[in-house]
Amino acid sequence: MKISVELQYFEGCPNATTTLGNLHELVEEGLLAPGELTVTEVSDLELAERIRFQGSPTILVNGVDLYTGKKPETMNYTCRIFQFDGVKTGVINTGFIRTRIAETRLAEIRGQHR
Repeated sequence: MKISVELQYFEGCPNATTTLGNLHELVEEGLLAPGELTVTEVSDLELAERIRFQGSPTILVNGVDLYTGKKPETMNYTCRIFQFDGVKTGVINTGFIRTRIAETRLAEIRGQHR
């Protein structure tokens, strides 16, 4: 089942490179096909507003924010901070990405869309 995974970031974000590396690791593992991953640089506020950018880095899976589990409705042109196991970080870790992608694939197989 093919899914769409998009990393959105802005230039200068110190966490986008590491998060992208985590996504590439999942491509190397075969969890993601190369054609399922796209990278979008959000270069200005106009684009940020048009795509409802959630901040850098953001990963969308089939248009849904990987972290919040919701479709973006507003725009935030800032660095993002996430919390995993009580630790705040700007990087979306591989384990979290892997789990959410697996959940999405399972939902697609069952015919349920997040």
